[in-house]
Amino acid sequence: MNKLLLLLLTAIIPVACTAQTDKPLTTGTWRATVRTAGGELPFGLDIQSTTDKQSFTVHALNGKERLPMDAATYRNDTLRIPMSLFESEIVARVSGNTMRGLWRRKRPDKTWQSIPFEAQHGLNYRFTPDGRQATANLSGKWKTVFRAVDSKDTTAAVGVFEQQGNVITGTFLTPTGDYRYLAGNVVGDSLLLSCFDGSHLFLFKAKAGQRLAGANRTLTGTFHSGPTYKETWTARFDPNAQLPDPASLTYIKPGQKLAFSFPETTGTKVSLTDDRFKGKVTVVQILGSWCPNCMDETNFLSPWYKKNRSRGVEVVGLAFEKSANIAESGPRIERMKERFKIDYPVLLAGTNSKDEAAKVLPALNRVVAFPTTIIVDKKGQVRRIHTGFSGPGTGVYYDRFVEEFNGLIDKLLAE
Repeated sequence: MNKLLLLLLTAIIPVACTAQTDKPLTTGTWRATVRTAGGELPFGLDIQSTTDKQSFTVHALNGKERLPMDAATYRNDTLRIPMSLFESEIVARVSGNTMRGLWRRKRPDKTWQSIPFEAQHGLNYRFTPDGRQATANLSGKWKTVFRAVDSKDTTAAVGVFEQQGNVITGTFLTPTGDYRYLAGNVVGDSLLLSCFDGSHLFLFKAKAGQRLAGANRTLTGTFHSGPTYKETWTARFDPNAQLPDPASLTYIKPGQKLAFSFPETTGTKVSLTDDRFKGKVTVVQILGSWCPNCMDETNFLSPWYKKNRSRGVEVVGLAFEKSANIAESGPRIERMKERFKIDYPVLLAGTNSKDEAAKVLPALNRVVAFPTTIIVDKKGQVRRIHTGFSGPGTGVYYDRFVEEFNGLIDKLLAE
């Protein structure tokens, strides 16, 4: 633990002038919060001791999601919960049923970005206890537009929510992916949603419009991401809201053929023309270890590959990382492979820029999002390019993706 972090923790929690003796860490559910420019961002933590009593398993709780963190350690009444895949961690001093400290994340320039963190044991509500009443029911689909505060840029989205009493879950789908599992409350006519996954800190707030019937229902609010980023957003209830076809945004240029040759973390070059891919249906995954949506897709593809590889399919990942230096990014890729038990090759293709991805894959018209998935048939022809990924937090949209993906693979294998 560096000196700056010790100073920050000491400033938040007075250190008693007594010998350091660990008191038992209370396990179970903790209601955690981090402090952002948009206010308090709540999420759940489930902390359990391991069988050897030397470390703790920790899951971040966002609605139905139980997202595993790395093994936590507890020394000198200080709990450290690392999330090495995203180069972030929670470090907090524990006092009985309360803990206070910091969530911090390493920046590209190697400095640390830190914000205050607190947690209370035994509380399992999100924003407000269940007794608070909701005067609006926001279940259903909402046609949404996000607007950057400092520019005229807009992003089209579809909000999909399910509300029970004052408890609401769901997500926003966009042309480049989804906002993962969101959970929160409806308090009166106000919507509050949040998500914490070790990398993303999402906080949505909105107020329902005056007219709360049918298609006239509206929402107007703010979206905070990370410690300081902010957008505004508006939404209108629309059961027929939909986004552009994700298979229409990126395509192969006329007369071009997909080709690449990038190194594995060992330095060995892998090309699409290698023998392991010849005569096989191949899934090319454009991803980054820093990208939670990519991790959602990897969590699907890794077990899928184990189950289907004997049928004549291959998967290869093209990782675009924060650094193109294999000595620096190689360990990140290996941590990702270990975390998701990836058996297929993951290559370092470049830096985490959509423009960089399009540059090193010149057969593509553009790369719109991480992840992007390219499906190649047995003859080496690209048959579909899917932009983004609708993760399990999107419910039926995830189920639809899985069905369509498997259907296309079955068709290509039968050819």
